[in-house]
Order: sequence, then structure tokens, then C-alpha cells
Amino acid sequence: MDIHEIMNFKTACLAKSKMMQGLVFDQDLKALMQKDVNQSIIAIANLQALYNKAPVQPVKVTP
Repeated sequence: MDIHEIMNFKTACLAKSKMMQGLVFDQDLKALMQKDVNQSIIAIANLQALYNKAPVQPVKVTP
């Protein structure tokens, strides 16, 4: 569950960074934001790999 929450957080941050790039006019800041976007994409891919390897625990349902 923690990996899922971290992945959701990183995805939200990535979306915000990409959206804010259109509002930034300073080229140095824009380059820094692009670097953050690139690193976030890699981090999300790594989290997805961990998430896919996580063991699935069966849910017990009582009638």
C-alpha cells in the first residue's frame, strides 16, 4: 500500500511540474523543472516495477 501511495504522490507532482512549465519564462528554472520531470518519470517507472513484484495477499471475505 505504501508504494501505491508514493506512486500517486509522484504522479501528482509530475503532472504539476509539467503543467507549471508552461507558465515559467526563466530558462534556468524551466530547465530545472524539466530535469525534475525526467527524474520523476524514472522514479515512477522504478516504483511500478516494485509494485508489480509485490506479493498479493488474498483478501478474506466473510459472508
